This record gives sequence, C-alpha cells and structure tokens, in this order.
Amino acid sequence: MQKHDSREARFIHLVRLGWDLRGLGVRTSLVVPVGGRPVLEIVPTGESRIRITVIRRACGWAFTWRPWWARLWRPGQWIWAEADNAADVIASAVIA
Repeated sequence: MQKHDSREARFIHLVRLGWDLRGLGVRTSLVVPVGGRPVLEIVPTGESRIRITVIRRACGWAFTWRPWWARLWRPGQWIWAEADNAADVIASAVIA
C-alpha cells in the first residue's frame, strides 16, 4: 500500500467499523479533523466518549481504543481491523 493510500485505508476501516457498531445498536461518530488522523467515537449512555483509532502495523491494520500510553499490545486493548468480530469485541470491551 502506498503512503498516500494510508489515509484512505484508515478512513475505510473506521467507516466499516462504525457501520458494524451501529448494527449492534452502538452510537458512533466519525471525526475527521483537518490536520490529523480520523477517529471513531463511541458515545456510551452517560459516559465520556471513547475514541477508536486505527494504526498500521507490520502485519496489517489494528483498531485500538485505549490512550496512546496504554497501547502496549495487551489483550483487550486492540484487535486486527480485518477481524470478522472486531465490532463485537470492541463493543464488549468498551461498553459496560
């Protein structure tokens, strides 16, 4: 994948995840800042927003939903973007 395609790939992964989460009844909002990377926000009822990012790793794209300092590839804090159950895993991990 070429460098200029990474922005498009990041956007596509987040849109797909947002659509899948909406199918599970989860409120989402895609945030596309002018000078930054897009993020998908989940808005649980009565709680602060949770930001989902997608990052490129050597083995592929991964969704993360913890702050940058907590993204140490621990279980329960990331999932491969191509996983069929990504929306289910994220919904169960971030929504109580």
